[in-house]
Amino acid sequence: MELARRRELARRALDGYDSGPDATNRALAGAQARIEDAAGLILVEGVSDQIAVETAAARRGRDLVAERVVVVPIGGAHAIGRFLTELGPLATRLRLGGLCDVREEEIFRRALTAAGLGSAGTRADMARLGFHVCVDDLEQELLRAVGVTGVEALFASQGDLGSFRTLQGQPAWRGQDPQRQLWRFLRAGSRRNLRYARLLTEAALDNDALPEPLAAVLDGTM
Repeated sequence: MELARRRELARRALDGYDSGPDATNRALAGAQARIEDAAGLILVEGVSDQIAVETAAARRGRDLVAERVVVVPIGGAHAIGRFLTELGPLATRLRLGGLCDVREEEIFRRALTAAGLGSAGTRADMARLGFHVCVDDLEQELLRAVGVTGVEALFASQGDLGSFRTLQGQPAWRGQDPQRQLWRFLRAGSRRNLRYARLLTEAALDNDALPEPLAAVLDGTM
């Protein structure tokens, strides 16, 4: 695929979102400006998660802006406690939900409990509070939903399959589990991770296989 075509496809996938080293800070600032008028918040770790949530909502016929539901990329799991503290009394008045990676589950549990939102001692408790755990992260949830063959077809449609095959042939990744190879390829560049957040979410919805944590966090803010 010619370079100009690949760039155009990448531009379309990122339409409406910032990218680059300061993307999370800019996205967080934009979300914070809307919190005072919000009816609900969905707290996620980063911009790729924000893109996935907002893409899924739009494809399911939701207008989060009209509903006054704001998706907030807080800048990593360790920011959850500080964010809830800064939110103050609003935390108990808004419809709250969120996503976290399994390795950060305990961080979210402690923060939710400390903020007075309720007991979050178990994963089921967290779900009752509107917070859901991705195993191991949202990218891997989406990769499983789309499947190896489907993801490779998506890479081909975006002109990335050749680059992925190159990664598969590297000594460190040769013979590794295909799911791990796919995940590593997505994580090899921040812009790639962001644009495939949208593309994989759309593909999962086309398969009627939206990951359960992503579906649940949206359902909880209706």
